[in-house]
Amino acid sequence: MASLSFERTQSVAIIGGGPGGYEAAIAAAQLGAEVTLVERAGVGGSAVITDVVPSKSLIATADAAVAISEASDLGVQFFAKGSDGKPLKPQVAINLAAVNKRLLTLARQQSDDMRSTLLEAGVRIINGHGRLEGDHAVVVSTGPGGTDFDRVEADTLVVSVGASPRRLPSAMPDGERILTWTQLYDMKELPKHLIVVGSGVTGAEFASAYMNLGAQVTLISSRDQILPSEDADAAAVLEKVFKRGGMKVLNKSRAEKVERTDDGVVVTLADGRTVEGSHCLLAVGSIPNTAGIGLEEAGVQLADSGHIVVNRVARTSVPNIYAAGDCTDFMPLASVASMQGRTAVFHALGDIVIPLEKGRITANIFTAPEVASVGFTEQDVLDGKADGVVHKLPLAANPRAKMIGMKDGFVKIIARTGSGTVIGGVIVAPRASELIYPIAIAVERRLTVDQVSRVFAVYPSLTGSITDAMRAMHLVNRQESGA
Repeated sequence: MASLSFERTQSVAIIGGGPGGYEAAIAAAQLGAEVTLVERAGVGGSAVITDVVPSKSLIATADAAVAISEASDLGVQFFAKGSDGKPLKPQVAINLAAVNKRLLTLARQQSDDMRSTLLEAGVRIINGHGRLEGDHAVVVSTGPGGTDFDRVEADTLVVSVGASPRRLPSAMPDGERILTWTQLYDMKELPKHLIVVGSGVTGAEFASAYMNLGAQVTLISSRDQILPSEDADAAAVLEKVFKRGGMKVLNKSRAEKVERTDDGVVVTLADGRTVEGSHCLLAVGSIPNTAGIGLEEAGVQLADSGHIVVNRVARTSVPNIYAAGDCTDFMPLASVASMQGRTAVFHALGDIVIPLEKGRITANIFTAPEVASVGFTEQDVLDGKADGVVHKLPLAANPRAKMIGMKDGFVKIIARTGSGTVIGGVIVAPRASELIYPIAIAVERRLTVDQVSRVFAVYPSLTGSITDAMRAMHLVNRQESGA
């Protein structure tokens, strides 16, 4: 991308080096600005160091364990010979200390790679705690105990400070038995019985991973079903898979408090029941890291939750201050943070900007199987928010699914009544995060079901179910529209 021509060199200061801050810094450097990035933990922020990268690496290990344990269904058997020469069936063993060491190493390597990329692009990096000083400066505490300071003045400020795990007064993490998701990687052994409090995306992902690693897992959900904000059919499939794998799912059960015992934990529910286990993971949401960094003093509007209020180009209530990532009120996804960071800088420096639309953002839940979604949901159609037709195609009939031993999953397409324009979709399947991409393109480019159905899919492949669903939608849409 060619550098823009300015009357003078523009300057950009960024607080927070997570996905949003990193992409903002790269984009600003490419556009010829002087860029300073302030980060306290390391480039990549918590997303890379303690959240997304390590958690998804842990899930990859769990997926490998499942693949080995289910290989016998495909006719692959593992044996070792005993002393008497007869075959013994070995068991899959998880060395959690080695697993955690590997994933934390991967996270640090990713952080180092990102730092090198920024330095090569000419970005100045300051290690320390940053706070706004008015609307054109950032003050950075760089010394131990906040004794040394650095002051950076800039034309444009970008705040991308992320969020931290929410803590409950009645369930305070101790880092040993009662844990947040950032503290899991200190465990040396697989928990004997992990109790997961919270059945949203984070709770479901870790419950799935530790179950597949071999731990006994109890998932406590305060709602009627797990993943209460997701597609109901997808949640039902996951709950069935969880229970089949031996997980105990307690729906309509609110955790009142979590206490440590001599050799474990006890969770007391609101109805007086108790659940005992060896460890407890608290997955009850997150809190934006916006307190005490000068936002209010600079005039930046905050929501009641503490999130920074931004518009579709990531601009705050102060014209030259932008914000990106989980600290904003937009959508807490790493991919969204990255896009917000780039969009903010493009807008501030006068480049071409396409405002973000929530209806075109693709999301994924890294359970086994995965759940990927984009655009309008079936519930939106039922609630009258979208005039659409819904079609669901189980993957069990897909020839490729049969070959690889898939038992669960589906493709669901939402198309606009009459025109057949694809406005949403859900996929439940292994690697759904990859399979959702053609549906995301269809939503982004406003393709019709007929247009997508004419694209050749490899036979046999899981993507064939996408084109099959689109072909089925041709007839369904005609019937719904009265054609």
